[in-house]
Amino acid sequence: MHAGLLKPEERWIAFRWSSFGLSLAVREHRPGWLRVDRLLGEHGIQQDTAPARQEFEMRTDARRAQESDEALLAPFRRGWCLGSPQFKARMLERMEGKLGQHHAGELRLETAEAKAERIVQEKLIRPGWDAGQLQLRRKNDPQKLEVLPICPTNGSGF
Repeated sequence: MHAGLLKPEERWIAFRWSSFGLSLAVREHRPGWLRVDRLLGEHGIQQDTAPARQEFEMRTDARRAQESDEALLAPFRRGWCLGSPQFKARMLERMEGKLGQHHAGELRLETAEAKAERIVQEKLIRPGWDAGQLQLRRKNDPQKLEVLPICPTNGSGF
């Protein structure tokens, strides 16, 4: 497993905290809640037979071997959110005010920045400006200060 809980030469079935071993067992030795037919079907395996389960185990172990290929994992290593910028913005908005000290500082910062950006965008709509027009105005422009107050952290405007 990628988390290092199994050695590369160990089979996935050796990981006792997974239901994988139960999935490979015959129907009589599985708990009733385990839907192996769906699991196999998701992998294009139509029957719950010993050869089919063996094929599923081989595919799963082959997939696990691919985990060491960093190029395949690159899309997942780019932060906490997988999705479009619009999706990420919606998620940040939903998290606003719900993050605690146990959340990563980076996530709290991103949420606060997204909130600040939303506030600025909302305030730009009132005078009919865009971000470019805001940047062209002097820092002490009274209309600009209505849109974007002085930043308390560094004393500068936008």
